[in-house]
Amino acid sequence: MIRQNQDQLKPIVNTLLFTIFVPATVAGWIPLWLRGNSPATDVPSLYWVGVLLIALGIVIYVHTAFWGFALRGQGTPAPIAPTKRLVVVGLHRYVRNPMYVGVGLIILGQSIFFRSWQIAEYLVLFAVIVQLFVLVYEEPTLRRQFGDEYEQYQQRVPRWFPRF
Repeated sequence: MIRQNQDQLKPIVNTLLFTIFVPATVAGWIPLWLRGNSPATDVPSLYWVGVLLIALGIVIYVHTAFWGFALRGQGTPAPIAPTKRLVVVGLHRYVRNPMYVGVGLIILGQSIFFRSWQIAEYLVLFAVIVQLFVLVYEEPTLRRQFGDEYEQYQQRVPRWFPRF
């Protein structure tokens, strides 16, 4: 019983550690550094759009990383500790990469919230790097690991923009 609980807890702890180091850096520390001394926007509509995008991105990331990868897939978002099962439930029913979408929304929200062109440019760089990573590493790896199941999933679910 204790061993089973430890096995279930391990992916959650590892996902938490990954989140602290990678997404917190990519979507938190780097945009914070790029914004410099820029204060939050004083335009109420931009303020709330930024806040809502950041909040939505956080919810998407947490849902995908913890509920999807750690609990359902029994793994982590980290390439060194991938899921044991292909995750095709939750937000993965609509888009193959919801976690990247969530992180991108956090960055986009900050660029609006702080009215920062530097953060907007960083978002473009983030998108290019993620696209290359997905094409060159992630999709071929998932194809090898899950075979036909992943190929069928690719045909059903778009990479970035959801079909409802």
